[in-house]
Amino acid sequence: MLEAQEIKDNWTKYRELVNTSFPTRKTQLNKLYDEFEERLMFMPASSMAHYHNAFAGGYVDHVLRVIDCAETLYDTWKKMDADMSGYTNEELLFSAMHHDLGKTGFPGQGNEVYQTETSDWHRKNMGRLYKHNEKIPFTMVPDLSLFLLHKYNVNMSWNEYQAIKIHDGIYDDANKPYFISRSAQAKLKTNLPVILHHADHMAAQIEYERWRNHKNGTPVKTSEKSKTTKSNALKNLAESNPDIKESISDIFSSFKED
Repeated sequence: MLEAQEIKDNWTKYRELVNTSFPTRKTQLNKLYDEFEERLMFMPASSMAHYHNAFAGGYVDHVLRVIDCAETLYDTWKKMDADMSGYTNEELLFSAMHHDLGKTGFPGQGNEVYQTETSDWHRKNMGRLYKHNEKIPFTMVPDLSLFLLHKYNVNMSWNEYQAIKIHDGIYDDANKPYFISRSAQAKLKTNLPVILHHADHMAAQIEYERWRNHKNGTPVKTSEKSKTTKSNALKNLAESNPDIKESISDIFSSFKED
């Protein structure tokens, strides 16, 4: 679980990375993140308690951890004399930062992916803390990630596109031809997709272990279904974290004032 200040600090760090790491694309990226700011700041990284970071602010916390894991793995691979050519550090950071962007959903009010589960039975018996929005089209996360980047005119290299597209590794059968090659020619030309996949898996495993070891990842029960307004949706999403001491409006207002 995250305290209100941690959610705020993570988002500040996240936005600073956009401006410092992607100088030629920060204008387009900032437009995207300005429009999705409230949703992204408070959304979880998954829907089930035993998955990873299924709590308010969990998405940004997860992405920052993936970035850290990717940089650490890059250094490890380099130390072990792996071939690190063919891609840049910016491409590594960009891919890590946007691999799960599709979890935010589609533009527009009410088009988020994650909605707080209002069924106490599902929360108690299945650990399903968030449900998927049935009003939006079904899509695989990498596909929606790439769609959103394209929609906001964020240019990508092939390395970035491919790494985001196949970051789930062979957990997605569609990725098998990339990871289980039958010829030398078909093998990946760089190790970027492999490093990103390992970084994502490492971060998710660490987050699962934190939930397993501390057992404090269960939001408080909801008493009634919230109305489908923007403010209530944000309040419902963030206040499902019992550790938050401030209301969402207070957190967001103080963030804007800074």
